[in-house]
Amino acid sequence: MPDLKYYSNELSKKYSNVDNYFEIATEAIKEMYDQVGTARFDENGIIQKGVIIRHLILPNHLQNSKHILKWIKQNMPEDIYVSIMAQYFPTYRAKQDKYINRKLNKKEYREMENFLYTLDLR
Repeated sequence: MPDLKYYSNELSKKYSNVDNYFEIATEAIKEMYDQVGTARFDENGIIQKGVIIRHLILPNHLQNSKHILKWIKQNMPEDIYVSIMAQYFPTYRAKQDKYINRKLNKKEYREMENFLYTLDLR
C-alpha cells in the first residue's frame, strides 16, 4: 500500500521537506504495480497480493487530491484500487499552519468523495 501524498512540489517541500516527491513516488508506484499487479483478495476480503494506492486528503488542499486522483485515472491500469483517507488530524508543527491546523470537514470529504466517483476509480 504505497502512499501518494503530494502532487505539488511546493506542498511536498513545505510539509515533508522533499523535492520531486510526485515524480519519484509515481515512478515507484508504477514499478510496484508492474511487479505485483492488481490487488488480489481472499474470501474474507483480505488483500493477499497487489497494489492499493493510499492517499490522505489534507484540509484546504483538495486540488492536490484531485490532481493525484486524475493522475491515477490517466496513468494507472483500470484495475488499480485506491484508498482515500480522511482521518488527517494536525500534530506538532501542523498545528501552527493555518492551512492544515484542523481536521477535514464534511463538506471537503463529500467533495472528494463525489470527485472520486466521477472518475470511476475503485
